[in-house]
This record gives sequence, structure tokens and C-alpha cells, in this order.
Amino acid sequence: MVVNFKVFKKCSPNNMITLYMNRREFVDSVTQVEPIDGIVVLDEEYVRQNRKIFVQLVCNFRYGREDDEMIGLRFQKELTLVSQQVCPPQKQDIQLTKMQERLLKKLGSNAFPFVMQMPPSSPASVVLQQKASDESQPCGVQYFVKIFTGDSDCDRSHRRSTINLGIRKVQYAPTKQGIQPCTVVRKDFLLSPGELELEVTLDKQLYHHGEKISVNICVRNNSNKVVKKVKAMVQQGVDVVLFQNGQFRNTIAFMETSEGCPLNPGSSLQKVMYLVPTLVANCDRAGIAVEGDIKRKETALASTTLIASQDARDAFGIIVSYAVKVKLFLGALGGELCAELPFILMHPKPSRKAQLETEGSIEA
Repeated sequence: MVVNFKVFKKCSPNNMITLYMNRREFVDSVTQVEPIDGIVVLDEEYVRQNRKIFVQLVCNFRYGREDDEMIGLRFQKELTLVSQQVCPPQKQDIQLTKMQERLLKKLGSNAFPFVMQMPPSSPASVVLQQKASDESQPCGVQYFVKIFTGDSDCDRSHRRSTINLGIRKVQYAPTKQGIQPCTVVRKDFLLSPGELELEVTLDKQLYHHGEKISVNICVRNNSNKVVKKVKAMVQQGVDVVLFQNGQFRNTIAFMETSEGCPLNPGSSLQKVMYLVPTLVANCDRAGIAVEGDIKRKETALASTTLIASQDARDAFGIIVSYAVKVKLFLGALGGELCAELPFILMHPKPSRKAQLETEGSIEA
């Protein structure tokens, strides 16, 4: 019987080493990360020579422009998170997956399995979008499975006998909704009686990418000021943990209106504004955090980063957050009144069938 299953395959430039993996995305459930498993197949010549083969999980963190680098100065850190010897095999208990068992039967005695566990506190796969004309390596966090031959795992690898396969650490949306976001802010004015009240509510806390966000706005003007305009926006917060002042925000969707304005003293206004944050509307803007797989054309905005606690933040990571911000404009003398509500923007966890359809196939 022919059994179809899905697998990625990559060979070294000298065709002596081949790597097989059945997936390139590994789910982080905050407390643990799915193990990284695969098969390494060696050419008969390498087996006869008893070559040592090592597999490593490498985290590449770039925190500056490649064009700004000078001799001796690099804005990049390459961290080896896990390293193990695959061949000759070491004495260790490996719980093989079904894919590994099938490939071992198909590929013969020159195939060697491996399993690596990614640290749960390691950063998520996120890169910062560049301009279309910029072809340098983007800033952000990327992961690679590295296979090479050498006398030890500290040896410098040679390009012709090395495999680097990019993978991603991803997080999917929780199955349960959180508390409905709601806030009320008030502003009083010097030498003026009464106050201006702004109440903002979202219809839910958790949104999926491409979903419409309903912003419910209620304004009660008990002051003697006049509200001239209302603006709602979605802001993406990016925190580069390595730098003390590495926090910045980008407005990725906005809408402003003067409908119902001017709002005179003693009046109230209730309005619903709809916002849809997408990468399509921000594809030409640099500095937007996107998913770490930059080779895919369907790359989306980076998902909200979920962490167990603030102390668990990795120093070489990028934390992404989202918030809805509503502004009331009162004119040159009155100033502004702002309210802000954080929310979660993530992908839903795909079904197993959907995951298989996105990968290539091989017959076993």
C-alpha cells in the first residue's frame, strides 16, 4: 500500500548530506514548544569515513541595518540554542514520530533521526518590514536548523557540507475569549465647569487576522468645549527588548470622521467605527513587524506576542502588541482627549488537514 505523508527535503551543496523534516512551523503554547524532529541521510562515503555530523538549532537576531555595518562591527547575534551529534549516534532515548519511523524504513541504514527541544523562553519569529528597494537582511528574529560535519560542534562549518533550513516559532490564538475591553476617560478644563467624558468599548478581546474590529464610542460633553472631530486607529507596538529605548509604535489602520460634530456643550454622541488592520494597506512602510517567514508572499502582520510573565522576556526578542486608540479633537485651545484599549491579534490554530495541504508530499 502506498502511504502519502508530507515532508520538506534539503541537500547540502556537495549532495553528501540530506535533511528531511515534515514541518517548518513549531507551535509555542507559552509554557512549552513543540519538539523539532527530522531525519539526516548521509552519503555512503561519509558513512565509510565515519564523519561526525552535528545538528544545531540556531537563532539569528539582527538588530541593525546590514548597510551600516563596518569592519569589526556587526549588528547581528547568532545564538546556538541546541546542539547535538547525529552521527555516529549517541546513546540517548529518542521517541520517534510516525514520519521518522516511515522515513527510516524507506531510506535505510544511512538515515539518522534527531529530536531537539526549543527553550520555551526563546523569542518568537518576527522581522521588521523593509522598503521594497532594500534587499539587505531584515532586522528581527529568525530560526534555522543547521546540519554540518566537523570534529566537534564548535568547528567552523564549510558551506559545501552545510545545510541551513529556515523554520518558524509560532503562536496561535487561545481558544477562549478574554474579558471584553472597556475604558472610560474624563478630562476637566482649567477655569471651565464640567468635564468631557469618553467611553470606548471593543466587541471582544481576541481578533483573528483580517477580522473587522468594532470600536464603540460614546462621548458625553458636560463641559463648555466643542468636539470637532473623532479619530480611531489601530497601533502596533514593537518592543526590541535588547534596547532600553527600543519601543515604538506604528499606526496600521485609522478612520476619522466629523459626522455628529461639532458636539456642543451638553450634548452626547454614540458611534461605532470599524477598523481592519492588514499588511496589504502597509506593504510599503518600513518598520512594521511581520511574520518571520519573509520568503512567503502571503506574509501577514506579526501576531501578538504571548509571554508567561514580563520576567520571561528574552533579551534577544521582539515583543509585538496591538491597541485601539481613540482621539477627540477639541480645537487649538481645547487640546485632545485620548482613550486606549489593548487587544490580541493572532491566527487561529489550523486543523491538521489544513496543515497538511500547505506542505509538499513524498511517497513512502
